[in-house]
Amino acid sequence: MRLFDSMTREVRELRPVEGDTFRFYCCGPTVYGPAHIGNFRTFVMNDVLRRVLEVGGIKTYHVRNITDVDDKTIRDSEAAGETLKAFTGRWLAQFHEDCEKLNCLPPHLEPSAVEHIPQQIQMIEELVAKGHAYAPGDGSVYFKISSFPEYGKLSRLDTRELDLGKTQSERAGELADEYEKDSISDFVLWKGKRDGDGDNFWESPWGPGRPGWHLECSAMIREYLGDTFDLHSGGEDLAFPHHENEIAQSQCCCGGQFALHWFHGAHLLVNGKKMSKSAGTVFTIADLESKGFTAGEVRYELLSAYYRKQANFTLESLHAKREALGKLAKVEAELRAKVGESDVPAYQDLLGLASFGVFAEAWSKLENDLNTAAAIGALFTGIKTAATKEDWLGLHGILAALGLVLPVLEEDGEVDIPENVRALAEARWAARSAKDWAKSDELRDALKDLGWVAKDGREGYELERL
Repeated sequence: MRLFDSMTREVRELRPVEGDTFRFYCCGPTVYGPAHIGNFRTFVMNDVLRRVLEVGGIKTYHVRNITDVDDKTIRDSEAAGETLKAFTGRWLAQFHEDCEKLNCLPPHLEPSAVEHIPQQIQMIEELVAKGHAYAPGDGSVYFKISSFPEYGKLSRLDTRELDLGKTQSERAGELADEYEKDSISDFVLWKGKRDGDGDNFWESPWGPGRPGWHLECSAMIREYLGDTFDLHSGGEDLAFPHHENEIAQSQCCCGGQFALHWFHGAHLLVNGKKMSKSAGTVFTIADLESKGFTAGEVRYELLSAYYRKQANFTLESLHAKREALGKLAKVEAELRAKVGESDVPAYQDLLGLASFGVFAEAWSKLENDLNTAAAIGALFTGIKTAATKEDWLGLHGILAALGLVLPVLEEDGEVDIPENVRALAEARWAARSAKDWAKSDELRDALKDLGWVAKDGREGYELERL
């Protein structure tokens, strides 16, 4: 498989640097609220990367962290009157539930920041001893960017763009876990306890406090993947400063090459614009389910654009994805009957699939820089001529690599109608029968918003997709 590397700006072959297992790390969620579809674009694309490797016959070891201590988790847990553990645990459970609905494979390891505070303290001590970090006496410890000449190489920042070496009195902004490019100076490794932290602090050689946000990934990577590993991933917004800081910390502390490959996905737009709470476009899985869509349809939509390009998410496009999944389900059922199979193959049975039949072009698009959009196009081209068991297995190989789960067909071959849609249709028919035309029209519009229309007859109605 070949994949674009954000560091070298080249499409490069992926191969394990050690043994036969491809080891990669994905920056996980900060568990202070529900993840939104922009977050899930990154996690779904990482899932597809893993699946393509595995279907291609390569073993993987996938590590994804959990950020359960930072400014936001402390602030919001204190405001909620909950312990940090209870607060973050609740949102972590929600994240796992959403991942399962989206058919994302669980990582092989999911360490948390709080669980690895001793390892983070040890890294800070080593960085101080080597002259890459310093404790000015305010209870915090800072990384000295000027000690690492290669800082900025991932995001192509020239050191002249950076405001280096600020004095202690100018450092207030660097106590934040996140900052803008024009405010960067030496970044915090250990944050001294502050008013508002409550009981959320740990003892250290520099006094009570907690690690800075960037350090957790370096410490957990060192613990589980070592000083050199195959690939590091995340959304493009993490390239600076988070990933730049990880590189600096890890290489200065541990040596090694750190990540040999960097995989970043582009932002997700909604209705052509940046997601906005005020505009009501920061959608969670629960939000979209309440509108009658399934997580499977959402996953399909998130895969519909090439990961290196911004994708535009709209509710209207989800209707098209529902239709497309229904079409695939019908084709699969017809092909399965034609080749004499009764059950669909399990994911594990498709790993290392030797041939994809007429879907070879779709597989080629996935192996060449994970072009999911082109692969889906080739998938629909392939179903026009699919006729053999090899083709049927190839179809399932592509579906497995994309992580798409086809909807269940009813006995008449039609796609199963969601319960909330049936309930609306029944309520509309009852209102119509009672000649409550205003209510009937209201429910008709609600059905339309969900992508369905009720065709009325003398004895009842039939539901059809728009």
